[in-house]
Amino acid sequence: MKKILIADDAEFNRDILKEIFSEQYEIFEAGDGEEAVRCIRENFESLSLIFLDLMMPKMSGLDVLEIMKDEGYLDLIPVIIITGEATVDTDAAAYDYGVADIIYKPFARRVITRRALNIIELYERRKKLELQLDETTSELLASRKKLAENNEFLVNALSSVVEFRSLESGIHINRVKEFTDVLLHTWAALHSDFDYKELDIRQMVNASALHDIGKISIPDEILLKPGRLTLEEFAIMKEHTTKGCEILEKFKQEDSDFYQYCYDICRYHHERYDGKGYPDHLKGDEIPVWAQVVSIADVFDALISPRCYKVPYAIPKAVDMIFNGECGTFSPKLLECFESAKFKLIEIAERD
Repeated sequence: MKKILIADDAEFNRDILKEIFSEQYEIFEAGDGEEAVRCIRENFESLSLIFLDLMMPKMSGLDVLEIMKDEGYLDLIPVIIITGEATVDTDAAAYDYGVADIIYKPFARRVITRRALNIIELYERRKKLELQLDETTSELLASRKKLAENNEFLVNALSSVVEFRSLESGIHINRVKEFTDVLLHTWAALHSDFDYKELDIRQMVNASALHDIGKISIPDEILLKPGRLTLEEFAIMKEHTTKGCEILEKFKQEDSDFYQYCYDICRYHHERYDGKGYPDHLKGDEIPVWAQVVSIADVFDALISPRCYKVPYAIPKAVDMIFNGECGTFSPKLLECFESAKFKLIEIAERD
């Protein structure tokens, strides 16, 4: 049975309210404020309504409201103030606490019954809606998490194809992902306008593994050539950015943030801040942040890793080359981010 607390030092008033509601509700009574607080703490999960007198011994009604506010009960239980000595100030104070209604003594039976039942129904409906909203939110989060896990599996499978195709070890892709993770979190810490949630950053990091997916379309004699590429060969090599987007389009199931991150990173990770990159010659902030971040992560790892056409640079030398503009132009914000995260990046690089 649902419960109502009647807190009033006048037994006569408690008896009137008890007579009105006892058929539908189990009634608790409190003759002073301390007793009322004790009853609320013991029964807050089952209380449907509290009738609260303002003027009581030991602790006033406003004192009870203060405790209920501090302990979070006012969000759970509707309160109707019952009083015969209200003033504008006390009424305003009660409403400021968030009471549902104020009813003045002496009581009109039909009025107090209707108002009380309406308030109880309103709060129960709100609780039901909040519960449904929580359940829906939980289902959406679980669905999004599952989708992210499925995307991660697909990304790992496709990136493995790139590893075998280009004869690169998985270290490159994993390290680009780790560099991207560190740099994106550093960017978020430095720039408040980058207000992406953790799940979004995780999707960007996973998408970074596909930055070179288009290389599976490049002929072996170019992809695996041990020496410098000719201008014609380099033009074909640059097509891996657009070819990668064509491959992604074939795997696309629907428009999503994750697909957009994959597309942007695949197409734009060779763009440069001064517009001298490829394939679209974007410049400045036309390049999405996640593509910019993967760009510098990819360059850093390429410098410190052995390739069929070069030996690796020492890590300090690679860092200097990036800051000196020897590997293309990066945005000031990105270089600031790289500087801030430098020691974490070096730790990752030295570990592998």
